[in-house]
Amino acid sequence: MRHRKAGRKLGRNASHRLALYRNLALALFRNERIITTLEKAKAVRPFVEKLITLAKKGTLHARRLAVSRMGPSSDAEVKPATGMKDDKPDERTIMQKLFSEIAARFQDRPGGYTRIIRRHERRLGDAGRTAYLELLKAGETKQKKAAPAPRIEKEDEPQQEEQQEEAAPEGQASSTEAPKT
Repeated sequence: MRHRKAGRKLGRNASHRLALYRNLALALFRNERIITTLEKAKAVRPFVEKLITLAKKGTLHARRLAVSRMGPSSDAEVKPATGMKDDKPDERTIMQKLFSEIAARFQDRPGGYTRIIRRHERRLGDAGRTAYLELLKAGETKQKKAAPAPRIEKEDEPQQEEQQEEAAPEGQASSTEAPKT
């Protein structure tokens, strides 16, 4: 029985699982949208949302807690310099982006900062289910499925004929009436 055993193990031990969460959170904060397996996306979502909640507080203590949870990957640059001439590096660290840009985006939002969108394409090799894990945009809300449109029942035919007779002008006969002679 799994009573009171929350969380997903993902076939890894605790240190490997923590490293996975840190790497996925780093990639999500860097790119704001990643493709991963559905199970990993569901597992890392609470980890990411707790980091964003800490960033919204903005205090020194919250910053230290976030750095300790992200570990060495918190010092990674948002967009490191590459050999390409056209690419401009973003030399901010992930923590700087989290606390300045991402936390400001969700300041008025009480929770639910991420969205999981299932993909129909399976992963090659083991056919694992894949999904997008993305941060919501500023001011965006999660879309709920719309209620189905109300069904309009067909009216009886005699009632429709009476409505047509009333709609016809007085001087003209309706199509159902015989002309008077």
